Amino acid sequence: MDALDAILKRRSIRRYQGIAVTDEQLKVLLEAAMAAPSAGNQQPWRFVVVTARETLDALAAAHPYAKMLHQAPAAVVVCGDTAVDKHPRFWPQDCAAATQNLLVAATALGLGSCWVGVHPHAEREAAVRKVLDLPAAITPLALVALGYAAEEKGPVLRYNDDYIHREKW
Repeated sequence: MDALDAILKRRSIRRYQGIAVTDEQLKVLLEAAMAAPSAGNQQPWRFVVVTARETLDALAAAHPYAKMLHQAPAAVVVCGDTAVDKHPRFWPQDCAAATQNLLVAATALGLGSCWVGVHPHAEREAAVRKVLDLPAAITPLALVALGYAAEEKGPVLRYNDDYIHREKW
């Protein structure tokens, strides 16, 4: 699958088969995530890979929109390390780019995925921080559920000429 196909086919998958995501697949996904651009090349992203059922279920219980983690065989929690933030307040953009790369790579590998936002909701950050025992300088940006899809969704074209302005508004 080429990059454009993966981008256009990527959908939020919330139902998963009981097939494990391999360590090799997880490494490829993390390599793709870390290939993202970042402000001043600061690379503030940090990742927590979760495959233990107990932890996946705890994350599902901790976040109001992460119930799909009860079925997902894996998740990656994308976090920002504010201790290395040499370009203040850009870590969310950097980590969002890494998250998008991870999602597209998952599609290219034949996996389903779903981005569940954590930051900037303080209560969601605190709940995820507690489950994962995150240090103070590490802020969770997103939970990404991963697995083989148990549902099929076709591509959705969201292109809209009304959203485009040329040269000036």
